[in-house]
Amino acid sequence: MRADGETQPVTYDVLPSGLRIVHRRTPGATEYCGVAVGAGSRDDPEHLNGMAHFVEHTIFKGTSRHKAGYIINRMESVGGELNAYTTKEETMVYAVMPAGNYRRATGLIAELVMSSEFPAREIDREREVIADEIDSYLDSPSEAVYDEFEDLLFAGSAIGHNILGTAASIARITSADCRRWLSDHYTADNMVYFYSGPESPRRVYATATQCFAGLTATGNRIPHRTPEPAERFEIRRPDGASHQAHTIVGTRVAGMQSPDRYALALFSNISGGPGMNSLLNVALRERRGLVYTVESSLTLMSDTGLLAIYFGCDPDDLSRCLRLTGQCLEQFADRWLTDRHLDAAKRQYLGQLAVSSDNKEQTALSTARSLLCYGTVPDTATTRDRILSVTTDSLRAVAASLHPDRLSRLTLG
Repeated sequence: MRADGETQPVTYDVLPSGLRIVHRRTPGATEYCGVAVGAGSRDDPEHLNGMAHFVEHTIFKGTSRHKAGYIINRMESVGGELNAYTTKEETMVYAVMPAGNYRRATGLIAELVMSSEFPAREIDREREVIADEIDSYLDSPSEAVYDEFEDLLFAGSAIGHNILGTAASIARITSADCRRWLSDHYTADNMVYFYSGPESPRRVYATATQCFAGLTATGNRIPHRTPEPAERFEIRRPDGASHQAHTIVGTRVAGMQSPDRYALALFSNISGGPGMNSLLNVALRERRGLVYTVESSLTLMSDTGLLAIYFGCDPDDLSRCLRLTGQCLEQFADRWLTDRHLDAAKRQYLGQLAVSSDNKEQTALSTARSLLCYGTVPDTATTRDRILSVTTDSLRAVAASLHPDRLSRLTLG
C-alpha cells in the first residue's frame, strides 16, 4: 500500500482478484466509490457503434440476484445515487452517498459489474431512452458540432464515431452482446475501484476484497492504436433551424503520455479557458460583443488528443470571428507571450486547479482515471512543479504547431 504523503493522502494497491484500488481520505459527510473501466466508445465493435454507452445505460437493469427496482432503490433509499458515464476510452460506474454507506454501494457496484443480466424487456425499453438522447443531441447544434468535428478529424478510425451510436446500431444490440461486453471488458485487469471519503483504507480494502472476490482477469484489453493522420478540412453546413453559426476550429495534438501535455493545457487555458480574461473571450466578446460563448478545450487520449476552439455567433459575423481567432493564435507566441505573462498565466491556472479540487466528486473520478491511465496518482506538488516548469520556449513551440493555417474547421449554421 502506497501513499502520496499529503494531508489528505491517496493510497493505492492491488486486491487479490487483481483489481487495482485507490483510496483518497477526505473528511466530511459524503462518500464516493465506484469503478473506472478501461473501455469506451473507441472499443465498440464496428457494426455496434454505441455499445460501450449502451452497456453503461443498461447495467442497472437487473442482475442474476436482483431486478431493476431493487438496484435503483438501493442507494436512493439512503439519500445516495448511482451514476455512470462513457467517454472515448473509459466508462465510470459510481455512487455518491452519505458517509457510512460505502459497504452498501461497493456491494451493489460489484454485483452490477460481475453479474448484470441485461433482460431483453428492459434493454428494449432503454433503447427508446437512448434514441431520445440521440435526438436531443442532434437538436443541440452547439453539442453536435463537437461530435461531428471529431468524426471528421478521426475519420476512418475507431475514435471517429459518436459515443451514443446511431438509432440503427443500437437497434442491433442484444442481451447476449451486452453480457459479452461485460465479460470482455469489465475485468480485474481493466478496471480500477476507487473510494473517496472519511473511512479508513483498511476497512475499504477489506470490503472491496470481499465484494470483488469473484472478479477475473483476462489480459485481453484492446490496444489503442494511433489513428492515421487526417487531411485538413474547412466545412460549413447550413442549418436553417439555428440562428447561430456554431463553429469549431482545432487539430490533433499529442496524447496523455506526451511531455507537451502541460504546455498544451496552459495554451488552451490562456487562449480560451474559463477565465473572462482569456485571449479569445477578450477579443470576441468583451471588446466587440460578437459571441456569447467562446471556449477552448483539450481532450487527451492514450495515444492522441484534440485541441478545439468553439464559438457561436451570428452567421453574418462568422468571417470576422474566424479572422480574429486566427489573429489571436498567430500573435500568441510573437506578441503576447513574455515571461511576465507566462508567470501570471501559471498562477491563474494553478488557482483554478485549487478551486476545482473542492469538487470532491470530480476529484474522486479524476483520481480513478489517473490510476487507470497512468498507473499512479500524481500529488498536488508534482502537478504544480510540472506546470511551473513550462517555459516560454515550450509554449511558443506548442503555439507554432497550432498556427491557424494548420487547423481544421467545421461550422453548423
